[in-house]
Amino acid sequence: MAEKPSDLILVGRVAGAFGVKGEVRITSFTAEPLALVGYKTLLREDGQVGLTLTGGRAAKGGVVARAQEVATREEAEAFRGLKLHVPRSILPEPNEDEFYIHDLIGMDVVSLEGDLLGTVKSVRDFGAGDLLEVAPTTGEAWWLPFTREAVPEVQMDAGRIVAVRPDEVE
Repeated sequence: MAEKPSDLILVGRVAGAFGVKGEVRITSFTAEPLALVGYKTLLREDGQVGLTLTGGRAAKGGVVARAQEVATREEAEAFRGLKLHVPRSILPEPNEDEFYIHDLIGMDVVSLEGDLLGTVKSVRDFGAGDLLEVAPTTGEAWWLPFTREAVPEVQMDAGRIVAVRPDEVE
């Protein structure tokens, strides 16, 4: 049975073929790139199997892997751009005061005084660090830098993030 897309964590993206024997280059979004090989079955955004890794080795920025679904360089190249996910349930629980970025989506964002500012719609990194897209109850969404200054507290158990709006940061 396929996992629900909301239960999936993005862990990598196929960067293309490597060599002529059907190996696939995968850009890893995990702390340890070889973890991708350990997960073995990597899923598409819709929860269906994307690649089933049978082995691999570390490479700059990710891994070079062999997959059951790929036998030739052309087949490997056809997977270029495929986003690869794993079920949230197979990841280890984060340590105290740690969390997965994915877990922030849907959390309430409140001011220092406890007033509701909105909810986290998405988390993006455009190259200068993580940004939280906050969808207010009314009006346009806005971006909140995910820094200690702008987000002094993440209360996972309460399902909320305490934030200082960018226009209020000194």
